[in-house]
Amino acid sequence: MVPTRRILLSLPALLVGARAQAASESFAAFLNGVRAEARRAGVSANTVSRALDGLQPNDRVLELDRRQPEFTQTWEQYRDARLSQQRIDAGRRAFADNRATLETVQDRFRVSPRIVTAIWGLETNYGGFTGNMNVIQSLATLAWDGRRSSYFRNELMAALKILDAGHVTPDRMRGSWAGAMGHPQFMPSNFDRLAVDLDGDGRRDIWDNRADALGSIGNYLSRSGWRDDELWGREVVLPAGFDTEQARRENMRPLRDWVRMGVRRPDGVELPPLEMQAAVLIPGPSGQAFLVYHNFNVIRRYNPSNFYALAVGMLSDRVA
Repeated sequence: MVPTRRILLSLPALLVGARAQAASESFAAFLNGVRAEARRAGVSANTVSRALDGLQPNDRVLELDRRQPEFTQTWEQYRDARLSQQRIDAGRRAFADNRATLETVQDRFRVSPRIVTAIWGLETNYGGFTGNMNVIQSLATLAWDGRRSSYFRNELMAALKILDAGHVTPDRMRGSWAGAMGHPQFMPSNFDRLAVDLDGDGRRDIWDNRADALGSIGNYLSRSGWRDDELWGREVVLPAGFDTEQARRENMRPLRDWVRMGVRRPDGVELPPLEMQAAVLIPGPSGQAFLVYHNFNVIRRYNPSNFYALAVGMLSDRVA
């Protein structure tokens, strides 16, 4: 006869084991549905098997998805972390080393090479870290988890189609915990719409081919409405008594209006009184101020954050 105490002590382990088995069965059933959907969408049986056979959910992905930030960075903290001298110096080297490719991107997409370089620098440190997680596993885990299942299931289907087209192998399809991939950190659905084969080798390789990666960033910005004859914005000095209620991204006014109010460049040179639309931003308590133009909002299409777009703009001014 088994002692009662031993039975009670084993109950937690039995419960954990039962939950793990239920989760495993749930994930297996989910994958069966994915297999069927992928085959109906025209993905080959071989690709489905290579990508999904033996796949297990990744607990680390779920942990990162549910983690809440402990604090919100101020603009000054965000800026200083991303505009280090090390990143600027690396950006200057990256710009020089890839000058010919960046000029090709500019010719084809009419997008500033400096902005392309800066986005590359903020997204993956100029390709230094593009993510080390299995994209298929990450997307399958998030689609199965249920919190944003529809979105991630669509991304999983897009990823399987990328594999099936031969643009990358399953083992090389690495990225962030949320499935952002390669040098530009494209989600699979963005890859499908916006990645380009800049070098003409028949593959759109944003993981190991810098030409394709930089061309894809350029195409993203071009398709988002980049204006090649305009800057992203500039740092400015505001006049004494400036009404800070007017400092809103949505408050676009002709540049000449801001000039009349006394907005100036830091070097004291007057801005040209143009009709070009601009808005004033004061992102942090230090009082640093910017005039931002149409292209600022194009950068925000890549990442809908004022801090991000300002950092991209400032880095672009420093790398070349």
